[in-house]
Amino acid sequence: MLWIVVTVVVVAVVSIALIALAVGIYNRLVTLRNRYRNAFSQIEVQLQRRYDLIPNLVETAKGYMKHEKETLEAVITARNQALAGLKSAAANPGNASAMQGLAGAEGALSGALGRLFAVMEAYPDLKANQNMLQLGEELTSTENKVAFSRQAFNDAVTAYNTYKQTFPPVIVASLFGHAQDATLLELDSKRIAEAPKVSF
Repeated sequence: MLWIVVTVVVVAVVSIALIALAVGIYNRLVTLRNRYRNAFSQIEVQLQRRYDLIPNLVETAKGYMKHEKETLEAVITARNQALAGLKSAAANPGNASAMQGLAGAEGALSGALGRLFAVMEAYPDLKANQNMLQLGEELTSTENKVAFSRQAFNDAVTAYNTYKQTFPPVIVASLFGHAQDATLLELDSKRIAEAPKVSF
């Protein structure tokens, strides 16, 4: 009779311990997921600022570059595509297709801006324009903030993925909606490196 009571107590204690472990793991998974989502919101703020600066840059350049309409339109088109990519990624940060779409749109925008800055070299009055100088400084500052925010996001995604791939979290993750790994935001560093730097 005593062994039955001991067995029931042991089973109850083990069950409670397993449930507590599962709850702790689940809460940690949610915490880590919320961290990378919050980190993405910081990227979103900086990219939105960047996208808001671009129309001002184009409007300022338009007054000097009347014969470069195609280049200016390409920048605005690329900016609009990047904005759409950002909205898609913000709806589901860490989603592989959303991150790839945003990275591709950002690459296209960097290329279009690079072409614009290359063409601007032929317009010394534009390069000396005070508004253009200020926009260039703000754009450079924003680019740096995007890089820092992206690094924080990628660090948070790595922490989430690493934790959920370990044992026993991998079991809890697969049972409670954390089966998919979050995806890093990787921009085309070769293309960015080739793009002309903003300097007036």
